Amino acid sequence: MPEAKTLSRTPLYDLHVALGGRMVPFAGYELPVQYKAGIIGEHTHTRGAASLFDVSHMGQAVILGDDAVDAIEALVPGDIAGLERHHVRYTQLTNDAGGIIDDLMVTRLADGLGLVVNGARKQVDYAHLEAALAGSGCRFEPQPDRALLALQGPQAVAALRRHAGGCEKLTFMEAAAFDIGG
Repeated sequence: MPEAKTLSRTPLYDLHVALGGRMVPFAGYELPVQYKAGIIGEHTHTRGAASLFDVSHMGQAVILGDDAVDAIEALVPGDIAGLERHHVRYTQLTNDAGGIIDDLMVTRLADGLGLVVNGARKQVDYAHLEAALAGSGCRFEPQPDRALLALQGPQAVAALRRHAGGCEKLTFMEAAAFDIGG
């Protein structure tokens, strides 16, 4: 009989359980598929107001170093050099033949680049990035202990503004740091 694979847990696992989330395997993690309101209730709430989703199973990493932009530009077709600081670009991670390995988000930071890759492919993506960046003078640093949340719905800005004043000034594909609750 095959050995059962141990599932990972996001930093918010205990909160999901405490709030009654029905946990299921997804992309190697135990994630909530629904809460007490049920899928229809949650869908309706998100479409009419706003809902917060734990997407911490996705891979978060940074590439640091003076040559981070040049190094990533050799791996993606998106224009990262032209990306303004604190802006985000959706692009694809490519192999040596130009084939697509995965899609990802790249954020231009003050001291490098922030990456978000798909959860189910993050180990493949990380291995490719580490190999491709070896010898570039850049540091590739996965951030496995960070949570990642997605706030979605027509009232998302109003909900977030209560905790992070100024967020309403952000435009599409723009990033910023906010202090929330210290």
